[in-house]
Amino acid sequence: MAVKVEVKNLTKIFGRNPKSVLDKIEKGVAKEKILKETGHTVGIYNASFEVQEGELFVIMGLSGSGKSTLIRCLNLLNTPTMGHIFIDGEDITKYDKKQLIAFRQHKVAMVFQHFGLLSHRSVIGNVEYGLEVRKIPGAERREIALKALASTGLSGWEDKMPGELSGGMQQRVGLSRALANDPGILLMDEPFSALDPLIRREMQYELMELQSRLKKTIIFITHDINEAFKIGDRVAVMKDGVIEQIGTPDELLASPESQYIENFIRDIDRSKILQAKNVMFKTNVLVNIKESLKSAMNEMSTNGISSVYVVDSEKKLKGIVTIDDTIKAIKENKKLSDILRDDYFTTDSEAFLQDLIPKATDTKYPIAVIDENNKLLGLISRVSVLSALV
Repeated sequence: MAVKVEVKNLTKIFGRNPKSVLDKIEKGVAKEKILKETGHTVGIYNASFEVQEGELFVIMGLSGSGKSTLIRCLNLLNTPTMGHIFIDGEDITKYDKKQLIAFRQHKVAMVFQHFGLLSHRSVIGNVEYGLEVRKIPGAERREIALKALASTGLSGWEDKMPGELSGGMQQRVGLSRALANDPGILLMDEPFSALDPLIRREMQYELMELQSRLKKTIIFITHDINEAFKIGDRVAVMKDGVIEQIGTPDELLASPESQYIENFIRDIDRSKILQAKNVMFKTNVLVNIKESLKSAMNEMSTNGISSVYVVDSEKKLKGIVTIDDTIKAIKENKKLSDILRDDYFTTDSEAFLQDLIPKATDTKYPIAVIDENNKLLGLISRVSVLSALV
């Protein structure tokens, strides 16, 4: 994939003479001491990373880590003290006022934590606002706004006022407004942190589903490691204005590079992070629907198992047979297709472990992981689910 965003050695210091404290930072003086001695606040120091086109890149950290300062540099709401920000290969830190306005109107959009809706405008009026600023004709901007609302599940709500909506729905309006401008980059600054836990979880799933369809380049800010690991393709962890480590959730869990990262992931709820694809195992211990009952019995006997999944020539799942049913069917001169059972659980590869735990607890057979065409991708045993949580 192409690099959409490239940040090089980005530093942001707040104060009258920001560059005067660079030598103190380079010598390792703590940001609290710099603030006390000079009155300058170190927001970010020497941050570098790349974001691929279509990637959902999460920047996470505790309060004061610099994550919100960083995302505001990406649309120049914060002017960097030093460093470069390349968007599609262009250094936006060198933009003049006219170029910056065009950049904000066409290439980037931001979704804020507290919605930022205009209370005197209807839902569609809020979504149309950016298009109105760009002087898009009324009929055209309404058509665009309606499509944006449909993409976030708000069709039929266009004439409501913001005060009539729940927090989750108001955030959907904010997201629709951002999408209406069809930006290449979507910046999301802790967009779900003001929502209650159930709505927040729902919005996380909706964002992932939306991203699977639209393939936007999204840079998402959060202080919640469970949220970061759940939605992020890659995660950058910040501390005191510095990026500590960047990697996929799996990489951060497997190879933390500092004590700080280790402490961060120690209490993580792995059931909210790990997915079926992380714990499933691929197997060749299968039976083709065209095979005989004796072939199924031999497969189970050879592998020391009491049941086996049955597939067709394209590996599409047809059912499962047990050793007891197979032995009985041989005596009764039946066929394999006569004894197929369907009392097993299936899931897709993106399902989270928290949703699989009840299935793993209740099932007599391994959970079958299938794709949208019912092709068997792998199996998940109860042991593999429970051991992944340790």
